[in-house]
Amino acid sequence: MTLWRVRATIDDRPGYLAVLAASLALRSVNILAVQVHTTEAGAVDDFLIDAPDQLTEADLRAAVEKGRGRDAWISPADAHGLVDPPTQALGQAARLIAAPENLGETLGTLLDCEVTWRPFREPQRYSAHEMTVGDPFGGTLVLTRSATVFTPAEFARAQALAEVAAQVTRTQIAQATVLLPDGAELTLRPAGRADLDDVLALHEQCSPESLYRRYLTGTRGPSAAQLLRLLEPRRGCAMVAVDSDGRVVALANLVGEGEIAEAALLVADAWQRRGIGTALLRRLISLARPAEFAAVLVHTQAANAPMLRTVRRIAEGLTVDPAYDRDGAFITITLALNENRVPTR
Repeated sequence: MTLWRVRATIDDRPGYLAVLAASLALRSVNILAVQVHTTEAGAVDDFLIDAPDQLTEADLRAAVEKGRGRDAWISPADAHGLVDPPTQALGQAARLIAAPENLGETLGTLLDCEVTWRPFREPQRYSAHEMTVGDPFGGTLVLTRSATVFTPAEFARAQALAEVAAQVTRTQIAQATVLLPDGAELTLRPAGRADLDDVLALHEQCSPESLYRRYLTGTRGPSAAQLLRLLEPRRGCAMVAVDSDGRVVALANLVGEGEIAEAALLVADAWQRRGIGTALLRRLISLARPAEFAAVLVHTQAANAPMLRTVRRIAEGLTVDPAYDRDGAFITITLALNENRVPTR
């Protein structure tokens, strides 16, 4: 007996899969696994079969056509094909967690397709023989396959694996140990709901002036419920700086909608002017790129010289000069992340 992989399209109607299976059975073909992909053209059935050694590819194609199948693609298979596609996808996801930079290679292996890289971010696109996914390290991965058509289920798997790689990449970028100019060592890491109590304690370490500079209103700071929303934004992220004793000494937020994200910082009074804000803002900018934001806004007071200096340091590493929009005592600074996508407000 010989293993084959057979893919064919049939009408998505009751009984048609049974007709195809019966046609294969008449040739003594044993179906080991089957997966059905729903498409606009019909149901694409993907079989792993065990066929008598004397059967040729032409024989199998004739059996498929007799069973009302069309657009048949037939290829020899090996024992690896016995692993069902969802299990294969889970295995590849586990590998991506260890090495997200291998996304292109992973997708090529899983979907048996050619993968090329383009330097610019393109919209996600799906067609019968080509689809695109975002590369978490920048640019776009283009997947092509001529022998068989891509299915919506395969497109969904590719996007899901790309999101796994992107999430791991964001975590790697966000987590770091920073040595400040004065020798103090801090850990920068993503923040979440579990950090609420420590973030509340951070606010208690801040003067009314620091709180006003951060929130641009009031001097008491936000409520616990409001802070929780900052720690778990619908789109964006929160980061904290933690000292050697495990105390949160700074909070950074990136909250976005559409192509625009807003960045904000709060550093405990005793830790200000030591480079923490610059380190955190750099991390936020790094996280904004794989999240596909075109620009980051910083709102501050015109008199907040430390924040303005911090933004100027960050802007030195960008290819587009920052835009300053003053409204009375406040300034909004736009940091464009891509010279090819400079949003207008």
